[in-house]
Amino acid sequence: MENSRQYYKSTSYSSSNSNRGSRHEDRGRYRRNNYSDRGQNGNFDEKSDKITIHIETDKVGKLIGKSGSNIRELEDKTNTKIRVDRSTGIDVTAVIIIGSKEGQDQAKQLIEESLGDSHQNFQPRGEEEYRKQDDEPQIDFNAFDWSNASKKCDDYRKEKWSKCAPIIKDFYKEHPIVANMTKEHVAHIRKTNNNIEVRYMFQEQDEQSEEFHIPNPIETFEQAFESYPEILEEVRKQGFVKPSPIQCQAWPILLSGKDLIGIAQTGTGKTLAFLLPALIHIEGQVTPRAERKGPNVLVMAPTRELALQIEKEVNKYSYHGIKAVCVYGGGSRKDQVNIVMQGVEIVIATPGRLNDLVEAHILNVTEVTYLVLDEADRMLDMGFEPQIRKTLLDVRPDRQTVMTSATWPQGVRRLAQSYMKNPLQVFVGSLDLATVHTVVQRLYIIDEDEKSNMMYQFFRQMGPTDKVIVFFGKKSRVDDIASDLALQGVNCQSIHGGREQSDREQALEDLKTGEVQILLATDVASRGIDIEDVTHVLNYDFPRDIEEYVHRVGRTGRAGRTGESITFMTRKDWSLAKELINLLEEANQEIPTELHQMADRYGAWKEKRAQEKQCERLDGGNYSNRRGNRRW
Repeated sequence: MENSRQYYKSTSYSSSNSNRGSRHEDRGRYRRNNYSDRGQNGNFDEKSDKITIHIETDKVGKLIGKSGSNIRELEDKTNTKIRVDRSTGIDVTAVIIIGSKEGQDQAKQLIEESLGDSHQNFQPRGEEEYRKQDDEPQIDFNAFDWSNASKKCDDYRKEKWSKCAPIIKDFYKEHPIVANMTKEHVAHIRKTNNNIEVRYMFQEQDEQSEEFHIPNPIETFEQAFESYPEILEEVRKQGFVKPSPIQCQAWPILLSGKDLIGIAQTGTGKTLAFLLPALIHIEGQVTPRAERKGPNVLVMAPTRELALQIEKEVNKYSYHGIKAVCVYGGGSRKDQVNIVMQGVEIVIATPGRLNDLVEAHILNVTEVTYLVLDEADRMLDMGFEPQIRKTLLDVRPDRQTVMTSATWPQGVRRLAQSYMKNPLQVFVGSLDLATVHTVVQRLYIIDEDEKSNMMYQFFRQMGPTDKVIVFFGKKSRVDDIASDLALQGVNCQSIHGGREQSDREQALEDLKTGEVQILLATDVASRGIDIEDVTHVLNYDFPRDIEEYVHRVGRTGRAGRTGESITFMTRKDWSLAKELINLLEEANQEIPTELHQMADRYGAWKEKRAQEKQCERLDGGNYSNRRGNRRW
């Protein structure tokens, strides 16, 4: 016994000249052999006398101590071997003490003193009784009645929401011209409006039944809002010529009270598509607005900029005194709270600040009957799914739900399936990722140290009416370039997550008004920034994924205008070459020969790496060792 104890002390801790790697290796061996239930017990004699005591499982860590320090000290003091058997149960853990009777009693006493009274109800067992413990009854977790618990939860939710006032969702009065459209004419409208496709999302439905009928698209504002002349007048004030493709199909669906998933690229009028039906929905509810405990419309957006952009769009339309507020992190919480407390019908919010106000009982979302998840794919990319799901627990389940997205990934599908009822999906263009066709995309494959000169050359060639957003991968690079331009007397603005919200808003305003022609930005500006006259986008750093590239390009060529995208690409960006080629081909853009070569080289490299990994698996790792790589 003494020799065994000296072995561990000498190999693991006593030698001051041993290297750190050896100490870690021996410490790991000590943990495995001494207080784990794995393997044998090193050089200890398994035939020695042993007793077993039981302690509460949550006290095991205290017994063992950091890296086994406590248990080693006990063994040294009592000349025993102490082993923890973690397989004995959930709440109770067996501690086996091996050694002389005197040592066992001393170790038991010291354990009792160190853990207090936590194990006093568990009496020591003899070896024979310990061996029989596998025959003792085990806890059966399958015995829990999950069906009954689920039923009780459903009953509680039904009772909770049954007390709410009924919702009116169908406000659509179909125009006779729309109602009498032939199937051929409907198909023609959808095809000529950028290939609109519409279908029920999650199951095949009988389109002949009234419940699952797909409304025909409209062609004019009058066909959608003839019964709502005040809305029609507000639309005319904005000077729009005709509805955008997404609006043509979305308005009949939303005014009919159906759930909608709108898939369209940025800059296609999605905000107005869900906003105008929301105004009609608010005014048409049974409960007078003065008696409602909270807002009727909740719009959730991923970024402050997008939330503020939606608020600005809402404020363009005056309808029956409906008020809106934008709540977001970085803005004045006090000011936002004051506006909410005064009473609003529409809340536009980022998920974090929204949860903050709901938890503080400042914002009541139980009255929300019209919910919008705007840029849902972006919210999931940013990790907001838990906050979204938490918020929706407090929103009545019979609401009308709208989800917009530029892409249709699995996460968005899962969210839609969880929280929408028989949604109609309208997508414009294609579900495949695509850039807007009004933008000319130019690509330059260069070295990293060439980027700066080419960017400054572009700045020198800008015309007096040109506006450019330059995208960078890092905030520090944005700040460095902004300083360099300032020293050269060039007026510019910058926007990234490290700047104060007021500075970010001012930067966008300066670009809109023409105070500056250059906006330096990270991807915080790649979505939700609606500045119609941006003529160029310059990608100084290639984005981290191809979806972000699409959204960057979408900052120009908006509202029917043309634009130009310039992208600097280096050899380290080769993993995205193939996807970029697909985008450029779809948009009929010029593709440099070197980009094809880059994609081929990356494909060959991936195939080679896959073969090497396969060889490593078959050869137990010796393959990589022969290649001179370090084995882990």
